[in-house]
Amino acid sequence: MSLTIAYLTGEYPRATDTFIQREIVAVEESGVRVERFAVRAPGDEQIVGELQRSERSKTTYLLGRPKSVYLAALLSALRRSPAAVVRTARLAARTRRLGLRGSLKQVAYFVEAALLSEELRGRGVQHLHNHFGDSSCSVAMLAAELSGIPYSFTLHGPAIFYEPHEWQLGTKIERAAFVAVISDFARSQACLFSDASVWDRLHIVHCGVADPVAEGSSVDDGSTVDAVSASGDAAGPAGWPHVEGTTDLLFVGRLDQVKGVMVLFDALVSLLDRGVDVRLSLVGDGPQRAELERRCARLGLETRVRFFGYQNADQVQQHLERCDVFVLPSFAEGVPVSLMEAMAKRRPVIATAVGGVTELVAPGKSGLVVPPGNVEALATAIETLAGDASLRTAMGSAGARTVATSFSSRAEAAKLVALFAESAASTTR
Repeated sequence: MSLTIAYLTGEYPRATDTFIQREIVAVEESGVRVERFAVRAPGDEQIVGELQRSERSKTTYLLGRPKSVYLAALLSALRRSPAAVVRTARLAARTRRLGLRGSLKQVAYFVEAALLSEELRGRGVQHLHNHFGDSSCSVAMLAAELSGIPYSFTLHGPAIFYEPHEWQLGTKIERAAFVAVISDFARSQACLFSDASVWDRLHIVHCGVADPVAEGSSVDDGSTVDAVSASGDAAGPAGWPHVEGTTDLLFVGRLDQVKGVMVLFDALVSLLDRGVDVRLSLVGDGPQRAELERRCARLGLETRVRFFGYQNADQVQQHLERCDVFVLPSFAEGVPVSLMEAMAKRRPVIATAVGGVTELVAPGKSGLVVPPGNVEALATAIETLAGDASLRTAMGSAGARTVATSFSSRAEAAKLVALFAESAASTTR
């Protein structure tokens, strides 16, 4: 049967969610019609490529409408089914966050859900899917109750696992047709906060990347890197000029405390003291950038560290092609798409033993894994790869095989499509 599904996120498309953009495109390529919704529109600084410009033009935003539109949606829902409105209002009251602010936000979610419900019904949507499980998932849950259209969501973590009760994670899982969890680690946390009777609804569906290119062929496959870009604009050369004997390190991600870049700076100081010739490119932006720039200056690393900010796809590909080692020293992660991208480019990676990282990186085979926050362990891992080109090559090849086998965006999207179809079919029986 023909299938129409809707995607909902809090803000879309952003420079930090290229994996969702890839997923939607892959779902559409399978023959499914996808309606895109977001609570709010992203700022212009987030639109860094042609794919994002295209996705923004296809997305319907719930906020920013005239008040009369929301009132009309509420009245329409009341006329259609007063009982559904009452049930949804009770669900909203039962799942609100504590305090006045939480109550007011839940009222907003209810109104947004009423508008979304009308949009879904008007477009013939058979299933609603959400990413992340936080506020936009609250809207999805309420819209599903109001419209009778089943919903699901992709659970990433790790942030939501720190306050699962605040976000009513257990209730959202129990009311969903299914939950796509991005890793075994995420599934374990979903089990922790939900009843065992619904664990069979938890399905592992990885975030994916484009398939790695064959060894020895061109590495320009047009894929993108999490937290940086969607495909698009051509750009000039990126990164440092090549210097023989210097090991070029690359970090790609949001410049935030959780990413552990301060630890990487301290590791650089240790390496330089040992006489290891290294340089670091930081690709991405975020709230910690100014603090990191000051820290870099205090440590005397200005000639060893460069901040590139957000980069478009072509620039990111050049960074990946030119680096020797990809480093992600995070304190918390799900399964980092930036690591997948680096591995798909046959780059050896160094990461920390957090979240679902070791489900992607096989320690000692496709990369090196160190304890989070351990400066010396990180420095030693970098030194190991800096001094062994053959090991870098072997790990890069192993990583590419892992991504091709288990993290293909097309293969993972196919899993979602099967789940969407099953959900839609069950509601028409």
